[in-house]
Amino acid sequence: MIEQPIYSGRQSLRNSKLCCPPQNQAAIQGFHVTPGAASNLVVAYNYKKLLTKGVGAAVSPQTNHPLPCCVWWSLWPNRMVWLTWMLLFMSHTLASGNTAPQFKMNTTFSVAEDTPLGAWLFQLVAVDADGDQLTYGMTGAEAYYFSVNSDTGNVTLKQTVDYEKTKLIRVEATVDDQKNAQSSGKILNKWQSEILNKWQSEINKFMWNYKRPRIAFKILHDEKERRGQGVLNLRLYLHAAALTATADWIREPQGFKKLTIMVKDRNDNMPIFLNEPYMTDVLENTTIDSSIYTVLAKDEDTGSAGQVSYTIEEVIPNNETNYQLFYILFNGSVVLNGSLSYNNKSSFYRIKISARDGGGLWDGVIVYQKNTAYLSITVVDVADLDPQFLGEPYVGSVPENSPLGTPVLTVLAIDRDKAVDDVIVYSSVGAHNMFTVNSTTGIIALSGNLDREGVPGEEVQLQVVAREKKLNIYQQVAQVSTTVTIQVTDLNDNTPQFYWCEYPACNFTDFPVSNFSGQIEEHASPRTPVTNLSIVAYDPDKGLNGTFQLSLHGPDAFAFSVTPQQIVNVGTVQVLVSNSSVLDYEKIPNHSVTVEIVANDTRKTTDCCSFAMVTIRLLDINDHRPEFNQSEYKLHVLEESPPGTIVSSGITATDPDSGIYGEITYQLLPDSILFTFTVNASSGTVLVANGSKLEWGSRSVYYATLQAVDGDGLSGSTQLEITVVDINNNAPVVSGSYNVFIPEGQDTVRVQIQATDKDDPETNNGRLMFEIVPGSFSRNFTIDPKTGELISRGPLDREAIPKELGGNMMVTVLVHDLGIPQLNTTVNVTINVEDKNDNAPRFNSSQYVFSVQEGLPGISVGTVEATDTDQTEINYRISFRIESNTGSNNFLILSSRLRAGWYQGNLRLDPDIALDYDRLQQKLFHLTVQAENSDFGGAVDIATALVQVQVLDVNDEPPAIVPSPPNDIRVLENLTLHEWVATLQATDMDTKHLLVFQELGVTCFNRSVNVGNVCHDWFRLEPNGSLVANSSEIDYEVCDQVELKLRVKDKFTQVGDPYSGNETLRIIIGDVNDNPPVFLPITNAFVVIPEISAVNLQVAEVRAADADSGENRVITFAISNVVFISDNGQVQVLENLFKVLTMAEKDLYLGNILVASNLDTSLKGQYQLKVEAKDGGKSPLSSSTSLDIFTVDKSYRVGLQFDTGLPEVQANLGQIKVALTMATKSTIHVVTIKSLENSSTSKSNRATRKMLMEAYFVYSNGSALMYETVITLIQSNTEALSQLLSLGLSIIGPVDVPETNTEKELFGVIAGLAGAVLLILFIMIITLMSIRKSYVRKLKALKALKVASNFSVSAPQQGPAIPGTNKYNTEGNPVLGFSLDPSAPLDFEDTTSYDAVSLNSLDENTVDAPVNSSDTPIKLGRTEARWREDGWEEPLKAALENRSQDSDDKLQPPALPSQKYLSFDNPSLDTTDL
Repeated sequence: MIEQPIYSGRQSLRNSKLCCPPQNQAAIQGFHVTPGAASNLVVAYNYKKLLTKGVGAAVSPQTNHPLPCCVWWSLWPNRMVWLTWMLLFMSHTLASGNTAPQFKMNTTFSVAEDTPLGAWLFQLVAVDADGDQLTYGMTGAEAYYFSVNSDTGNVTLKQTVDYEKTKLIRVEATVDDQKNAQSSGKILNKWQSEILNKWQSEINKFMWNYKRPRIAFKILHDEKERRGQGVLNLRLYLHAAALTATADWIREPQGFKKLTIMVKDRNDNMPIFLNEPYMTDVLENTTIDSSIYTVLAKDEDTGSAGQVSYTIEEVIPNNETNYQLFYILFNGSVVLNGSLSYNNKSSFYRIKISARDGGGLWDGVIVYQKNTAYLSITVVDVADLDPQFLGEPYVGSVPENSPLGTPVLTVLAIDRDKAVDDVIVYSSVGAHNMFTVNSTTGIIALSGNLDREGVPGEEVQLQVVAREKKLNIYQQVAQVSTTVTIQVTDLNDNTPQFYWCEYPACNFTDFPVSNFSGQIEEHASPRTPVTNLSIVAYDPDKGLNGTFQLSLHGPDAFAFSVTPQQIVNVGTVQVLVSNSSVLDYEKIPNHSVTVEIVANDTRKTTDCCSFAMVTIRLLDINDHRPEFNQSEYKLHVLEESPPGTIVSSGITATDPDSGIYGEITYQLLPDSILFTFTVNASSGTVLVANGSKLEWGSRSVYYATLQAVDGDGLSGSTQLEITVVDINNNAPVVSGSYNVFIPEGQDTVRVQIQATDKDDPETNNGRLMFEIVPGSFSRNFTIDPKTGELISRGPLDREAIPKELGGNMMVTVLVHDLGIPQLNTTVNVTINVEDKNDNAPRFNSSQYVFSVQEGLPGISVGTVEATDTDQTEINYRISFRIESNTGSNNFLILSSRLRAGWYQGNLRLDPDIALDYDRLQQKLFHLTVQAENSDFGGAVDIATALVQVQVLDVNDEPPAIVPSPPNDIRVLENLTLHEWVATLQATDMDTKHLLVFQELGVTCFNRSVNVGNVCHDWFRLEPNGSLVANSSEIDYEVCDQVELKLRVKDKFTQVGDPYSGNETLRIIIGDVNDNPPVFLPITNAFVVIPEISAVNLQVAEVRAADADSGENRVITFAISNVVFISDNGQVQVLENLFKVLTMAEKDLYLGNILVASNLDTSLKGQYQLKVEAKDGGKSPLSSSTSLDIFTVDKSYRVGLQFDTGLPEVQANLGQIKVALTMATKSTIHVVTIKSLENSSTSKSNRATRKMLMEAYFVYSNGSALMYETVITLIQSNTEALSQLLSLGLSIIGPVDVPETNTEKELFGVIAGLAGAVLLILFIMIITLMSIRKSYVRKLKALKALKVASNFSVSAPQQGPAIPGTNKYNTEGNPVLGFSLDPSAPLDFEDTTSYDAVSLNSLDENTVDAPVNSSDTPIKLGRTEARWREDGWEEPLKAALENRSQDSDDKLQPPALPSQKYLSFDNPSLDTTDL
């Protein structure tokens, strides 16, 4: 289909449909017109479906009409028909019948950012109908990312992809059967030569007819542009346009397909904080929950990986309180979470803020990227605190009667708001006329007459207020008060006096007292004070002035003393007894004494003493006790005497005291005696209180105390012994009952009769006699009449006693006393004669033999029998027991009665014991069985029999593997097949057994991790316990521990489990150094910038691991070879440029490649390092790898010019790097920052300081950016461009990096030193000359001023400026044409004219610089260099500011190489900045 006409220069393409007949319109559909580069026209015809018929003839496949000539005719009428047929002839000749391959695959694929280099991505798949071998390829501007296997079509990653740089990759996949490529090329070359030779002159002739310049005509086989499809191009080059006629070959071309590869984002970027550094000031009274600052971090990743969240990691000062002081919101706003205090807390905080993304995939694992920044917070002090007094409490002193104005002390207060530090004003509160306070200095001085004795408490308290001069932030007065205590010191101007009072409740304003009275008991103890005497001595003076001595005088003073003997100021006076013997109430007349107390102030020479008379009255005391004539009295009384019977009379006590102290009363002690006896309280007569209590048999003697007590409680006593006289009033009493059991046949029976009489045994009333009362058995016994012992006359026979009595014999005994009247009693004695067991048991056999199987607890073993001929059951009863010996505790024997006198013993095993034949040391038990009767009345008769018990073995024990658990077996890897490893042992306690080992399972471990069944067949366990290697592939790196689960079976087991317990045998496989170190793939490209690469700088890294263990896996790296491959292909072997530092990291070893010496900055290309890794085995193994380190030479250095000073560039360096990284996505390496100024720069050009920053822009893949690319990337990123412009960036360009020449540098240093010496000499000479010329200039200026004063102010001003000043004379300003005030100061200067150069009007003012797309000058907001207070303005400055057009003198950029620049105009230029 024909496109719309396209014009190139003056030649147009006519509509083909207008020049072709209708029948040929269909054929025109095979043609198309496409635009070429730079206004070219391409007219092409698609011959893919044309059929050739004959040489030189071609028809349309649709209409069978001749091929259209009007297409070319429309371009070149009547002149180009031959060209069309020529192309058709060539197409026919080159035609082929081969079918082109076709792709059968998708066109869209994806690749993740973290895909490692060399990873398989997808496969190119095509089919060819002819079955030809296909060759795959890939073309396109971005095809360098991939590598295609030409045979299989497998596409792998060749270059790391970056989602942030490229989100879609478009390439074209190609496939070719390579059938006709060679022959077509030969034909094409032949035709090309023939056509050029034959038609060159005709074409030239044709073109000259159309008045076109001579051109060249050529036919090209353009495989690159037409993808190798065999396109025949015919280009006619005109001066402004080109027309290309293209005819495809008749054969099918190679296949191609456009592919789109989508790059999937991965979390490979950390959040970047913007606009750092972060600093802010916060008022200390900022309220809680206030936002104080907002930080911003951006993450270039997408999805959750690009979502940034903020946390506070640390707050310095670092403590828990400060950590809770702030929190951060999701939008980066830092919020105050507590109160601030400039004084009490920190005045500065440094917050470590972490920005973390939401996490994303990287290498199949969710990873999180984070970055940190610091926010510096300065707390600003505000006036919110009251002032504070220093040195509290304030205490001072001043002597009484001091002169007015005497300073006492100084108070000092400060403003606690340290940064505010307001003025403090002092004042006193309350009316006090003695002291005043200075409002400024705080000095407190005396302002009135001062008498210490007139001051309460001897001190004065002032309330002093310190007030800040300004109101606080709450518009309130900030003040604080303190109490000042002023103590008044004393002078000795008072005499001590005596007062009648109780201290401290004394009123010393009353009159003193000189007479006192008191009382004391006679014979009072020493140091006893006189009572009812309240004396207080007081001297109102202070300290030593108030100290006085006390003493006693008078006729009776020797009997007393005074205390204290010295008093300071005030004290209570006491008079104490010192000699109590002379204080006798009965001996002293009038019963009173008198003493005089003297108070002497020894520091006074006159009026020193005071006197006090004290009258002391003696009090009588009870100092005598009642006394008896005897200390002990013995009395008698008959038992059972009636109450009131007088026991004694006339026992009295005497007391010499009179009055109540001489009145005596009597009482008996203790109180318990009063139940039997009593006493007359006034006479002291002792009487019987209760006669029934007087029983001699109960108590024969009573002891009591007769006490005499006077009226004051003093007592005296005597002891009474009252004896009770016995009478015969008690009959004998027999103790207990008598029922005696004796065995028959006992020789003598003795029974002691116990009897008592409560009467006195020393008299007949208490003496007893015994006799037997006649009876049935009285003749069988005798009794001792005095002792009462009953004795049998001979042995007693049980059979002689009537049976109905049951063996009991009863005898009656009479007991009587000898008193008058005689009293008696009787008692029955019963004697029970017991039957005697006189027959022993007997076994039926003396020996028994039994057998028993093991393992049967409680089973019956056998029986034994015994008999007893006694007739009574108690005598013929038999019990069996086993005599204790070895093994007897395993058996029990039970007795059972067969009939009277015949018993059986059943021998059984203990129910809790099962005999174990295999564990018994004794297989045959020898038991002794005893048969005994149960006669408890005498000796036990015992019969014995021997019993043998044989234990029979049963196979009931399970086998066991020994030891348990089995010992670990250690073997080395790589065992040979069937090699013996170990033999396991097992035991069985049974006598007959057959043991077989069985393997139950195998578990494989590697580094304590279960690795499945990799070792399942490595070892084989034989039935006899032999363990052998069953595989020759035992590998430590695959499995280092094999756990073999096994057991043993006893095939002869009869009872129980035939299997042993399951055991686990650990086979520990030792490592053999059989694995060399393996390098991990290097996924990163390494880059080095020689110019800024210092020694020990890390430039690359290799990683390796060794599958062995221990020393065999320890890896050491070394660099074995360093080769530099330059860009032109030259190879250079280098040494000692790099070194490697080996480090361990978990299971890997890292080899950090460091710079070992300075790198050559002139080399361009890449370093190729061969790194060797060697393990630490005894026979070490090694491997090596190669890595490339790309160099970034000086040609990539980019210059960035800034219109700011060095401090500003250095301060903004972080922001500059962030903006450049944002625009270029590269790493910025700054080489230097230097000024572009030089000594030849004019003043106008020095108005704006210009700094040049030289840097490299490097990517992680080893590539770097030239300055042209940097310019393009910055221009395409408006945000980064805006930031860089705001930071002063003006020009970006290349940097000329001259090659260093040591000789030239040395020469330059020497020349510089020589120039410096000459310059110093020159300056010294000029300085001397300037000093002289300065005085001359000033003299001329004075003279000119004098002359100028004669001119009229209104006259035109034409004169020049006054030398040495910034003022014009009265002749006026030549620029403005107005006059000046001649009286205005001319600012003569003391400096030389050379020093004044920088002070001229040009250096004082701002000159407007040109601004893009605006004619209006923009002024900087710069402070004017000189202004007078009266508003006077420098004239030249005013003229320059009001000029109507821009100055032509514009600043030029620094002389950089003649390259393409990116420049930015600075909106203003300040000459003073130069």
